[in-house]
Amino acid sequence: MKSDFLIKMEASSFSLDEIVVSSSRWNQLSYNVPSKITSISNKEITLQNPQNAADLLGVSGEVFVQKSQQGGGSPMIRGYAANRLVYSVDGVRMNTAIFRSGNLQNVISLDPFAIEKTEVLFGPGSTMYGSDAIGGVMSFQTLSPQFSDTDSTIVNARALSRYSSVNNEKTFHFDGGLGWKKWSFLSSFSFSDFGDVKMGKNGPDEYLRTWYVRRGINNDEVVSNPDSLLQTPSRYSQYNFMQKVRFAPGKAWDITYGFHYSETSPFARYDRLLEERNNLPSFAEWNYGPQKWMMNLISVHHIRSYRLFDQMNIRLAQQSFEESRIDRRFQSFKRRTQIEKVDAFSINLDFEKKINHHSFIYGAEFVYNTVDSKGSAVDIRNQSPQQSADRYPASNWVSSAIFLQYHYTYSPKLMFQFGSRINSFFLHADFTRLKTIYPVDYTNIDLRHAAVTGSAGMVYRPAETWKLSAHLSTGFRAPNVDDLGKLFDFGPGEIVVPNPSLHSEYVYNVEFNISKVFFDVIKMDVTGYYSRLTNAMVRRPFTVNGQDSILYDGENSKVFAIQNAAFAQVIGANLGMEIKLGGGFTILSRYNIQVGKEETDNGEVSSSRHAVPNFGTTRLSFEKQGWVLQLYAQYSDKVTFEDLNPEERAKIFIYKKDKDGNPYSPSWYTLNVKSMYQLGNHLTFTAGVENITDQRYRPYSSGLVAGGRSLIISARVIL
Repeated sequence: MKSDFLIKMEASSFSLDEIVVSSSRWNQLSYNVPSKITSISNKEITLQNPQNAADLLGVSGEVFVQKSQQGGGSPMIRGYAANRLVYSVDGVRMNTAIFRSGNLQNVISLDPFAIEKTEVLFGPGSTMYGSDAIGGVMSFQTLSPQFSDTDSTIVNARALSRYSSVNNEKTFHFDGGLGWKKWSFLSSFSFSDFGDVKMGKNGPDEYLRTWYVRRGINNDEVVSNPDSLLQTPSRYSQYNFMQKVRFAPGKAWDITYGFHYSETSPFARYDRLLEERNNLPSFAEWNYGPQKWMMNLISVHHIRSYRLFDQMNIRLAQQSFEESRIDRRFQSFKRRTQIEKVDAFSINLDFEKKINHHSFIYGAEFVYNTVDSKGSAVDIRNQSPQQSADRYPASNWVSSAIFLQYHYTYSPKLMFQFGSRINSFFLHADFTRLKTIYPVDYTNIDLRHAAVTGSAGMVYRPAETWKLSAHLSTGFRAPNVDDLGKLFDFGPGEIVVPNPSLHSEYVYNVEFNISKVFFDVIKMDVTGYYSRLTNAMVRRPFTVNGQDSILYDGENSKVFAIQNAAFAQVIGANLGMEIKLGGGFTILSRYNIQVGKEETDNGEVSSSRHAVPNFGTTRLSFEKQGWVLQLYAQYSDKVTFEDLNPEERAKIFIYKKDKDGNPYSPSWYTLNVKSMYQLGNHLTFTAGVENITDQRYRPYSSGLVAGGRSLIISARVIL
């Protein structure tokens, strides 16, 4: 007997399963990963419409972004920043031998409109990513060419334009591709022009830009800014180009060549132009030259079951980086220029093998960096050359490693993961050119060391709506050229000099995570963690030939150097909640707590510089029939003078003053609204207002004041 009947199935509102790649560089379900990973989807990127890749990371609500200037954005994750975080682009590390401990702006070289998915792996990731993966890993996957499943040719193209009123931004983007069964092509181009950023009307008067320096006929002049809300100068422009070619010679092979290029215009380092000495500006000029990044990448993916592997990935990459600094002190005729160029070559071999309940991910990595640094100076009156030091010695930095990550599925409810990495590194520095400026008694330095790191984790799922995990991990950062060989004046009468006696720093981390879905409409997750950094490379007083001061650039300067001389620790939590209210409404909230401590040069313990104040975001979204509307708030707690790191206390020009006249970072919030409407399959409009109440606020440690009320509109056409 047959009966005709229908079974109606509804998708669950929430799932704890998601495909992620950042943990192992292979596609994995997130429920198998014991560490915390946050993904930023292409849909969320389209709605939030970030100006650059740094703002894209901020969309997560779990990454704090510092800005010294508009042409910047330095992520801070779990109390660590700069060269204690790894940037990965299509599986290739972007970190170079001159990544510094101070704030970095390299992430803006990435084009947010050419990124398909972004993942943030929180905590140490050295097992898979090697040196620098102490606080976390930011993994960016760019757009990929698509093959055709039929004999017909796939043709696709997208065009986007965007405008923002807060800095008179004008952005244009285009990407398009062709696809056949075995060949496919993708091209992408973006151009953005950003004017000076206008701050909000409601906030501390200390943040107002009341003056700036202008060059007169024979001297520098301090002139009144006609609009004290306008941060002059902060403008810059940028363009990005990407070309990919993909070839599938057979079902088991997938080969892709990718070319990436990014270049900015010169832009002012805004925070240094706020500095004063004796009630006069410290600098008349302080600019970064064009920031350039190029990458050639060949990726080979092979799927076929062999005795040693089921899948194989080979990545051969060549990257070129160029950055420069141009500065001139107030009323000085000497303009200094430092140009740094790095060529980075890398080979990654990744393999995956599954045997019943056992999974093995293993491989090898080789990285080679060459550093070329040139310092020069001229007298601006007649362009005659002046003596000036290189920022770095001519150097080579080499890293080689093997690694293994093992997964064991004991049952559908219980999984274990273990990993280990053996990493050696070599650094050669030639100080021949620096000896004309800096009184060293050596010409070359060779540094050879090795590091061993590991991880162990467990995931337990008592039910499909539960996930409990624990993770122990270690990470390391090997000394690079910036640590060992840098020569620069970081403050008035203070200079950092090379130090040939450095070793790796290590972090030890433990974290616990609980995720739970209630009644299919509420999802909550809590992650608690503790990390301790030992043998930390920090700036400390130093001596040169027994002297604690040397003459540098005509000024007697106190000597400092990077040394293994401290420890740091961070304890914190990430809290998340998402509620499906029905009728297309959703509430999402993220809140981050960090308490960081670090050892100072006098042996005392202070607040960690990169442990940011508690911060978060709360979003109310409505989605129905191609329309998305989102009202959201972003907020950050204050940092009192007592909790401010000593290095930050010295930056009185970027902070508000408390009732005792001491600098501190006030709390702040913004209210924002974004809307996206999809008209058919070919046209999408996005509009929004950021900082609706026009708050004047400066995120912790930032030199640039955030933008005031801003209207943002964009249109995206899919052909």
